Amino acid sequence: MYSTVVDNSPLIKVSSAKHEASYAVNGSLMNPLEAFYASLAACAAVYAKKACKELGVPAAGIEIGCKPFAGPSGPLSLAKFKTDVRFPEHFTAEQKEKILASIAHCAVKDIVANGPAIDFQVAEA
Repeated sequence: MYSTVVDNSPLIKVSSAKHEASYAVNGSLMNPLEAFYASLAACAAVYAKKACKELGVPAAGIEIGCKPFAGPSGPLSLAKFKTDVRFPEHFTAEQKEKILASIAHCAVKDIVANGPAIDFQVAEA
């Protein structure tokens, strides 16, 4: 479970059983939408590391850049999310292909892609 207590400050702290994350609505920290985009980039890195481990090659030096593209509804909508991956010279074409395929199966991306099946509920406790 994730929880937060709303106050009058620009900060938002969300806690779970193990961790706490901080966000802000004044630009001093990522806002929740930016953090969502960051989680997609982090997920790409997780899957790149997993693939490298399976291939027996070090993941060091792989660079991942992600860019959201707004949809027709404006900046709070998402039409496209592009992930660009740069590899150090020592990676073979076959290794690159396997790592890119792994990144394409990021769990966070899959949840977003299958989002229409999610039942979001908001209710008074």
